[in-house]
Amino acid sequence: MVDVSFFRRIYTRIYEDDVPALAAQLAYFLLLSLFPLLIFLVSLLPYLPLTNQDIIAFIQDHTPVEQAGIINTSVEEVLNKNTKVLSFSIIATLWSASNGINAIVRAFNKAYRVDDTRTIKARLKSMLLTIAMIFVFVLALLLPVFGKEIGEFLFSQFGLRSEFLSFWEALRWLLSFFVLFLVFTFLYWIAPNIKMKCRHALPGAFISTVGWVVVSWGFSFYVSNFAQYTVIYGQIGGVIVLLIWLYLAAFIIIIGGEINAYVNEQKKVC
Repeated sequence: MVDVSFFRRIYTRIYEDDVPALAAQLAYFLLLSLFPLLIFLVSLLPYLPLTNQDIIAFIQDHTPVEQAGIINTSVEEVLNKNTKVLSFSIIATLWSASNGINAIVRAFNKAYRVDDTRTIKARLKSMLLTIAMIFVFVLALLLPVFGKEIGEFLFSQFGLRSEFLSFWEALRWLLSFFVLFLVFTFLYWIAPNIKMKCRHALPGAFISTVGWVVVSWGFSFYVSNFAQYTVIYGQIGGVIVLLIWLYLAAFIIIIGGEINAYVNEQKKVC
């Protein structure tokens, strides 16, 4: 059973590290890096057995519906443009897309009380992490596609093809949870400027995954049923909703890092 002092200490760390301000900064950089990352992912589609609908479905599984609508429009616009120019500007695209990862690295370094090295080497590390995250995202996109094909084949061998649809609908949510958990585990393990074992990243990864799912569902429900951002802000309402959700997501990501850092400190004390 988790001691009450654990929650008290995490709350203290949130205040000491000024997590709300860090979350606001991270949300800003995530917004800046989101669309270059989408452009890069879309540019890979000709080389993968995926369609733009696969990317849109992935986005809808992991973000509230309102945000997905904005991103869907951006994906469609990118698909209608010539993305071959990326072959000439790949470094600039990765540099821009790594802004969000770089902000995450700085937030985690602050949580672990280690030096925040803002050098070219640190930026290159962020770019490598961005490439690795793109690889994870591609795997996450391919997993449901091939998983469905494999499942349909196996179920058809036993004459259960019709029952597969209901089974896949339930399995899809488990896959989404697993994908998020995999992404967070990778981030919490690699991003901080310290050497740590993969298992030490699991507590924060699990808390962040659960928090992401709960907050995304709750925020989507709130926006759909109560909030009227388009009435207040007009056409920019969708952008406001996206920023709020990115802020909540950034807050959850940093909290996961704070939890891992605290658990790591307690193990050293013991």
